[in-house]
Amino acid sequence: PPRSTLSSSSAASDVYKRQICDWEFYMSNNSLVIRNATIVDGTGKEPYNGDVAVKDGLIHEIGTIKNDYDKEIDAKGLVLSPGFIDIHTHFDPQLCWDGYATPSIEHGVTTVVTGNCSLSLAPIRDGGESKIISMFQVIEDIKKPTFEAAVPFSWETFGEYLDHIKPGLGINVGALIGHSAVRLYVMGEDSQKRKATDDEIKQMVDIVEMAMEQGALGVSSSYVDLDENFDPVPSRFSCKKEKIALAKAATKTGRGVWQVVPYFIDMNTQLENIKELGDISLETGIMCTFQPVLSTPDAPKAEKIMEALQMERDRGAKVFGQTMPRCFDLNMRLSETSMLLFGMPTWKATMDLSLEQRRYAFADKENQKILIEEAKNAQGMSAAIPMLKVGEVYSDKNKKYSGKYLAEIAKSDIKEIGQVILDIALEDDLKTEFQLMDVINSDKESVSYLIMNELCHFGASDAGAHITQFCGTGDTTHLLEHYVRETEKISLSTAVHRMTKEVADDWGLFDRGEIKKGKAADLVLFDINKVGISDEAFVNDFPGEASRYMRYSKGYEAVIVNGSIVYENSKYTDIKSGTIV
Repeated sequence: PPRSTLSSSSAASDVYKRQICDWEFYMSNNSLVIRNATIVDGTGKEPYNGDVAVKDGLIHEIGTIKNDYDKEIDAKGLVLSPGFIDIHTHFDPQLCWDGYATPSIEHGVTTVVTGNCSLSLAPIRDGGESKIISMFQVIEDIKKPTFEAAVPFSWETFGEYLDHIKPGLGINVGALIGHSAVRLYVMGEDSQKRKATDDEIKQMVDIVEMAMEQGALGVSSSYVDLDENFDPVPSRFSCKKEKIALAKAATKTGRGVWQVVPYFIDMNTQLENIKELGDISLETGIMCTFQPVLSTPDAPKAEKIMEALQMERDRGAKVFGQTMPRCFDLNMRLSETSMLLFGMPTWKATMDLSLEQRRYAFADKENQKILIEEAKNAQGMSAAIPMLKVGEVYSDKNKKYSGKYLAEIAKSDIKEIGQVILDIALEDDLKTEFQLMDVINSDKESVSYLIMNELCHFGASDAGAHITQFCGTGDTTHLLEHYVRETEKISLSTAVHRMTKEVADDWGLFDRGEIKKGKAADLVLFDINKVGISDEAFVNDFPGEASRYMRYSKGYEAVIVNGSIVYENSKYTDIKSGTIV
């Protein structure tokens, strides 16, 4: 299938030169040689043995290297690859206090793409942060106390936000500007009421063009998301004319991405969304991408979606799905937030209360009657609730339920599902973990088909979002551990290619993604026989006394960002060599 050829444009060359200048500003003079490595260069070619030297943030030499460098690593028995690229994350807030986007780097990720799903932290007017926070809180599960503790909103423009995070970056960031944020900035409350006028579209175009000049990677939009009031987010009120205008604005630097979340709740509508992406791509030349493409029990290989993608490819459009290797497992705690409850109004309203108010509301007998009835008639994602099983419990009384499915408990205790959830959770002060496991993306044969298909890009991780429900980071490690080493369904060269050069080329990251002289020295050194991922751990390490799920790695010897070692011997260094890409 055809790939993006934007890298040949003069505007793209200007972007590349500007990125080189960024490195020269941020990088100190450093040099490093990695000897005796098994080099998997990102192109998909077979591995070969050799040395790679790095100087001033760039790959300087490849082959048998005789010259001396400041630091030397003997990589005998280890694989050296380009740094992995995670194309769908929501680290926008986290980068304000954690420039490493933990735990991404320890899973070999050297570049993260932020600002997905129509949401970014800029542009923003004075007083506009409350709406941005509420959307992030509902859609991405990042809570208000965290924002209040660590996100200063000291910027207005997209470029000013990038300038704020840049000095503290240990990881590279490709930042999308959010369509909903742009609409909100230009139209205020009307952004969620009507189509934009020609003048308003012009203002939005100017904002996107300026953001691209300041370093943005593209624009993100959404066909599906709802805000804290169950109202569609601003991007959902846009017309096709507006979308095409913004997509054209995003291509003026010679690169550009249009990323969306389709209306996955209804298949026919989702297919219409994919057709519109094809129209946008053909009209503007932009690469369009959407997340997620998953294997489900009724559509193991996402057959209709893949057919729709092939139709757009046959039309000449550049439209890609995004897929992931892991089971799309979720954890639900009534003390936190859960997308599984968003489809039930009374549950959702109760979850929006403070923790103390929540305890009273969930315990109220009259309110319980409504909650139980809603759970009986749950639809959409909420319909998966009977498939939940009890995970971590905190009271002795609940120990007997650990590992059992709610449907099983409901039958044995002669209770409705909603009553089971409430009784168990209240006994644990709402902290009980309810798990949805091995339902979505559980057919590994079908998943391997999707992650190998060139109609999809590897990377629907959602890392940095839904942090109290799952940890999205670690898909790169899971691909290497399970699909490359354990099952051998994918070759090492192909897996690395899918995580590096393939997405780098298609997403306009022309300066990295490959071990090649003159490219950015984003490198990962790992032991393919040891690389692995931990079980999820629920930890309390976020600002605002917030908790999140984490997945830790093993088998990574070193991770290098723009020529500097940022992770080595299972520890993060204090080097901040990341930049905006």
